[in-house]
Order: sequence, then C-alpha cells, then structure tokens
Amino acid sequence: MRCELISWSEVQRLCQRLALLIRASGYRPEVVVAIGRGGYVPARLVCDCLDIMALTSIKIEHYLSGADRQAQAVIRYPLCIDVTDKRVLLVDDVNDSGDTLEVAGRHLQSFAPAEIRTAVMHHKTTTHYAVDYCARKIIKWRWLIYPWAVTEDISGFLQRLSPKPATMDAARQKLAEHFNIKISRQRLKDVYTFMGRLQ
Repeated sequence: MRCELISWSEVQRLCQRLALLIRASGYRPEVVVAIGRGGYVPARLVCDCLDIMALTSIKIEHYLSGADRQAQAVIRYPLCIDVTDKRVLLVDDVNDSGDTLEVAGRHLQSFAPAEIRTAVMHHKTTTHYAVDYCARKIIKWRWLIYPWAVTEDISGFLQRLSPKPATMDAARQKLAEHFNIKISRQRLKDVYTFMGRLQ
C-alpha cells in the first residue's frame, strides 16, 4: 500500500485554497458541518478563512482504526442543530470512496436545508461521489496520513508487519519498504510511546 504523509503546512495551504474556491464561487455558507473525525481541522480552518462562526459536526464511522475499513459508513453522532432553510457547507479531509460524504449528505437533507455543498482537501478520482470544492485531486490512489492521524495510522501499519520489527530502525525501514512511509526516528519514537511500546 502506497502512503503519503501530509504536513501541517500543507493542510493550511489546502484549506486556504478551499476557502478561496468557495468565496470565488459566490457561495456563502451559513453553517459549516465537519465530518468527524477527519473533517474537524479542515472545517475549522475554512471557517477561519471565511469568517464563519457557525460550526458543528456529525460523526460518521467508515474506518474502524487506521486503514481498516468496515463495510458501510455509519452515522455515530447525528447532527444536533437545526439547519432548516440554511446554506450548509459539508467539510471532510478526503473524498476516498465517496461513501462517507454520501451518507452525510443524505443525513443533512433530512433537515431540509436551503442548499448543501461539499468541500474536501483531497479528492481521489477513484471515488463515485462528486464534490463541489476540492483543493487537490489525487489521480494515483494512495493512503493519505494527516497530521492528526499519524499515531493511529502508523501504529496500524506497524501491527500489520510480520515478523514484527525488532528495533526502531528496522521499523522505519519496513515502513518505507512496505508502505512508502518515510518517517523520522523522533516521530516514530513518539508513535511507539503512545502505543505503549517505547524502544
């Protein structure tokens, strides 16, 4: 599996691009809805750029842990505010399969908003769901590791390795070989710390 580590500076750049695209389109959202958990940070950054105070979220689970996916996207925590007759912007980090955005869109439609538009930092061309705004298209599929999910994702990839690496340097080498993940020794040490297996 090919992976790409996304930096905090790249996240900020992509969210600023999203905000500029939204503004240029003339759309003026009254409420921003983040899809948790991946959409929390992008939604907040887009709100900052567009000077929007009304931010809320819904939690949809498609991935159990890291890259391990369950069969269907499920709403875990539904929308808890009234968006009737409001212009809504639905924000997530990535449009991968499209299932999460599709489930979220159906859920929001049940509240009868005036309009719903969708925005993501990354749009993978393998998806079946078209978004209104994306900051970057991903043509060649790969797993994207966002800064807020490094520990979760890397520990998941480490669990998949067999045999388990005996040292941190061996783990770095295996991550590079198997997943194309180039991670610093310090960052990997942090992951091991939170996994409870500091080496």
